[in-house]
Amino acid sequence: MLVAFVGLDRPNSLDRRVALRPEHLKHLESLGDALIMAGPFLDDKEQGVGSIVVVEAASLDAGREILNRDPFVREGLFDQMTIKPWRLTINKTR
Repeated sequence: MLVAFVGLDRPNSLDRRVALRPEHLKHLESLGDALIMAGPFLDDKEQGVGSIVVVEAASLDAGREILNRDPFVREGLFDQMTIKPWRLTINKTR
C-alpha cells in the first residue's frame, strides 16, 4: 500500500530544516525502492516550509513507522502532520 505524509514546518524553522536536511536525505536514501517520491513545499522565496513523502509499505502502521523515523519528524520540525493511505491515480512524470 502507498502511504503519504504531509508535514508543515513550525514557524521560523528554516535554520532547523537546513541543519536536519543531511540526516533527512540519508533516511530517504535508506528507504530504497520503498520511497516513491519526496520533496519540500516552498514559500514565495522558494525556501522549504514543509514536506511531502510517499512510501510503499505493508500496512498503514508500517508506513507510519517508516515516516516517524525521519529526522524531520523525530526532531519536531513539523507543526502539522498528516499520514494517510494514498492511491496513485495519474502519473505524468516530467
